[in-house]
Formats: sequence, C-alpha cells, structure tokens
Amino acid sequence: TLANTKSAKKQLRVNARKRLRNKPVLSLCKTSITNAEKLIFSGELETAQKATVTAISSLDKAAEKKIIHPNNAARRKSRLMKKLNEAQASSSS
Repeated sequence: TLANTKSAKKQLRVNARKRLRNKPVLSLCKTSITNAEKLIFSGELETAQKATVTAISSLDKAAEKKIIHPNNAARRKSRLMKKLNEAQASSSS
C-alpha cells in the first residue's frame, strides 16, 4: 500500500468508512438534480417546481453534514434555480 505509517493506514480505513457513509447522500443529490432538470427541460413546470425543492433540500442536507462544501451546494442550487426560472419565463411569454 501507499500508506507506510500506522496513522496513515488508519486514515485509509477511516476514509473508506466515511466514503461509504457519504455515498448514498451524494447519490441522492445527483439523482434529485437530474430528475428536476429532466422535468424542467421537458416543460412540466408544476412537477419540476416540486422536484427542484426536493433537490435543493437534499443539497442543503449534504452541505449541513459537511459531505459537500456549502459553496458547492449554493452553486448547484443557483444553477438549478436559474434553469427553472428561465423555463418559467419562456413559458409565460
């Protein structure tokens, strides 16, 4: 292994445990964002709004648990809302 010292070997084990714990949360974030975007681009804005709220909630939870950086969550939320708002603006005009 790359790790030579006892503490480095322990850190590998700790990181592996954390990765397993964080994976479902990250996966949920990605899935909910993808679902919201699909609905936005297909033009189902009523359902897209609900899906976007769910996606934002999952991003907030991930940021709160320090699984992703708060700025990362903010950036993803901003991009998602921008897409939703543009879709709503184009449908209303």
